[in-house]
Amino acid sequence: MVKSKYALIAAVAAVLTVSSCTSYKDIVYFQDIDDVQLGQLTSEFEAVIKKDDRLTIVVSGPDKTVTAPYNLTLSEMTVTGGYSSNPEQSTLSYLVDVNGDIEFPILGKIHVEGMTRSQLVHYLTKEIGKDVQNPIVYVTFKNYKITVLGEVRSPGTFTIDSEKINILQALGRAGDLNLTAERDGILLIREVDGVQTHYKIDLKDAHLLDSPYFYLQQNDVIVVPPSPTRVKTATTATGIWSVVLSSITTTIALIAAFANK
Repeated sequence: MVKSKYALIAAVAAVLTVSSCTSYKDIVYFQDIDDVQLGQLTSEFEAVIKKDDRLTIVVSGPDKTVTAPYNLTLSEMTVTGGYSSNPEQSTLSYLVDVNGDIEFPILGKIHVEGMTRSQLVHYLTKEIGKDVQNPIVYVTFKNYKITVLGEVRSPGTFTIDSEKINILQALGRAGDLNLTAERDGILLIREVDGVQTHYKIDLKDAHLLDSPYFYLQQNDVIVVPPSPTRVKTATTATGIWSVVLSSITTTIALIAAFANK
């Protein structure tokens, strides 16, 4: 039993030795930020509307009785295709269909795919303004979501209350990266024109701040892989613990065998 105790101590020491190999340069973000010339940040970034987006659209104005027909009601939602029929979603929630269209009261079918939120506001204000004086149109994304998986503290899918979030903010919502995460091999999966595409992101490179992947789009998926050290640690630890447990099991069996003699 004494030998088993020492074997256990040796296993723990081996795991700690392997896991302590992570260096300062492996985990620090934007290590070259003082050495690079960054261009103008894409502060004007606006997400574009895509299929399966859910939009909240409210039309208001000085005379509410005149603008009322341009707003959905529960009765309209339950009998008309393309609208949310779930009262918990919103009484004013429009689902962008497979053709990129929504069915809007009075105006009928509108192709919204590819528009930004501000462009849709401008379009609706112009069209409704032909019959209503000084209309005010509000458009927001109802289901703007980002998913973060892998070596983060709190992986999951997060609903965003605006259409502008960058990769640092998304990782912040997921509790930031674990020390065992790979900083220069983060995978961004994004649907572009109906095709799943992927990009590799290096958080140690300050050029990310003005790259086209700094700001995220709805339904983007971020996958943070483990570092080689993390993989090696897991593999080594699994092997060591398998040997330790096997040794303990064998020792217990021998003790039981001698006790029965």
